Amino acid sequence: MAKISFDWDSKSIEREESGFEHAVEQKKRKISYAAALYETFDELLRLDERIFIMGQGADDPFGMFGATLNLHKKHGAKRVFDTPLSEEGLTGIAIGAALAGRRPIYMHNRPDFLLCAMNQLVNHASKWSYMFGGKTNVPLVIWAAIGRGWGSGAQHSQSLQGLFMHIPGLKLVMPSTPYDAKGLLVSSVLDENPVIILEHRWLLKHTGYAPDNLYSIPFGKGVIRKSGRDLTIVGASYMIIEAQRAAEELEKKGVSVEVIDLRSLKPLDEELILSSVKKTGRLLIVDTGWKTGGVSAEIAAVVAEKGLNYLKEPIKRLSSPDVPTPAGYVLEKKFYPEANEIIKAATELAGEKS
Repeated sequence: MAKISFDWDSKSIEREESGFEHAVEQKKRKISYAAALYETFDELLRLDERIFIMGQGADDPFGMFGATLNLHKKHGAKRVFDTPLSEEGLTGIAIGAALAGRRPIYMHNRPDFLLCAMNQLVNHASKWSYMFGGKTNVPLVIWAAIGRGWGSGAQHSQSLQGLFMHIPGLKLVMPSTPYDAKGLLVSSVLDENPVIILEHRWLLKHTGYAPDNLYSIPFGKGVIRKSGRDLTIVGASYMIIEAQRAAEELEKKGVSVEVIDLRSLKPLDEELILSSVKKTGRLLIVDTGWKTGGVSAEIAAVVAEKGLNYLKEPIKRLSSPDVPTPAGYVLEKKFYPEANEIIKAATELAGEKS
């Protein structure tokens, strides 16, 4: 069985630049986010016998929202399998497998369940390479999907990216498109140390362009989703969808918005953020996580430290309020920031342009 080449110039995996050109050429090929994940998992399993997928529901009839549907039938129960409700123990097993030369992908229905494995993630997976001077690595991918939409409540729909962003030794990515979902998944599997991928459940039914070949997207490289001159909106994952909707409406008011999709939170593309703020002079940070000590706080601190002179107005942050996630449609609607809240905050920040 052929193994994945770790040579970025190989024919099996392209760099983002050539992959993106390929995507443009294949614009007729529009697939769902979940389908993009599925075909990437499928191809990675085919290419490299070291890779296996484990997780609660990985082999159930829904297959992690369709991302792993029937892969256990195609690649066997030893390569794709369900796991018990024991996140601490199973994460330890995944770390051990990674240390022994395998490349596990441990899938979770919710990031909330990762809290049960924090000892393994923070005290072990993130530190092994450092403690052994780089002679030992933990090539482990942790995948989880943020829940929302049917009253999941305080214990099953938390956006915990700020927590994981805090831990040295963990890389953290949050894609927003099928194209990025594929490319960042490939990069995560090829990385020699632990990577956490946080998806948003609402993205899994979105569609977009993605080539059928494997390609990588480098960590720490964001992308400009929309160019603008009056203010910068920075975010990741599902908040980019809401930011783009808001930007369209703001354009009608004469407010030109630049939307930055970070894609990777750790490492963070500070250069892209600062160059955009230098151009626009105004910054609105949007995030599904909590405001205090979260992603928005870190981005604001970076700009305050390295780009304070660029700012024409104080930084604004739009995040979830510092209360547990509620259950129920009405409370959820109030809790999560959406396009209307972004429009209001951006209008206050930029002023009426019409």
